[in-house]
Amino acid sequence: MSIARSRLVGIYLVISSAVLWSTAGLFVRIADMDVWSMVAWRSAFSFVALGTFVLIRRRSTQNGVEWTFGLPGLAACAVSTVASITYIASLQWTTVANVMTVYATLPFAATGIAFLWLRDRVTYRFVIAGCLAFVGVAISVGAAISANDLLGILAAFIMTAGCATQIVIAKRFPNMDSMTMTVFAALACLCIALPLMQYSMPTWTQLGACAFYGIFTTGIGYVLLLLGSRRVGSGEAGLLSMLDVILGPIWVWIFYSEEIELPVLLGGAVVLTSVFWYLLPARKVAAPV
Repeated sequence: MSIARSRLVGIYLVISSAVLWSTAGLFVRIADMDVWSMVAWRSAFSFVALGTFVLIRRRSTQNGVEWTFGLPGLAACAVSTVASITYIASLQWTTVANVMTVYATLPFAATGIAFLWLRDRVTYRFVIAGCLAFVGVAISVGAAISANDLLGILAAFIMTAGCATQIVIAKRFPNMDSMTMTVFAALACLCIALPLMQYSMPTWTQLGACAFYGIFTTGIGYVLLLLGSRRVGSGEAGLLSMLDVILGPIWVWIFYSEEIELPVLLGGAVVLTSVFWYLLPARKVAAPV
């Protein structure tokens, strides 16, 4: 396959992943379950889907890559477990638009953690864009109208910090088996949620929503991102992945008439603008701080 064609395939894979990930809020609304029941059923389906992929991958050729796990894998697994639970909780407690606005700051959170832990260079471009992004988040948070909204936004911040930490761990330990880590995280979520969930059989609609969330949104979406991000640049993958931030609120607006308040819309626009400006390749290299 030519380089141009490989890149095009990578773009399509990352876009498909972003579209699948954007449906998380919609499936949470369709399921309409308590947080722990949603976590348990979603994690069960995700564990089966990703576990099957891991088994298939182990039987195929590994291209000479020796995957490791160890303490980095356990740390990433713990962080992923917290991020997965708080993601579902945030979608339950506040609007999808609020959650996606906070989640859009992921590139800045990851860069900040990498600076503190790995001493990665931080540019003036990052500082300016990061400050602008958090101004946008502040505008959105100012529109919170209830304690549940604030709790959901707090959960979204924890989720975003968790996802950013996973990215930095994967960067620090490039041979860490991220796929196996995600499988174990799904199993951990299931084990944590089992004693806390409601022990009643969900309806077929609820079960279907959890299945689609676990298999397609989490499972297939993660696999597509993993395959696609190897074919495109990290900045390009980051930009394409932002599609789920835009689509997420649109799905619940179409199917559930979940309106986006003007401050949230304005704050989200500010955050996305700062992210796009930060991730787009600069014409000149920014001076390091």
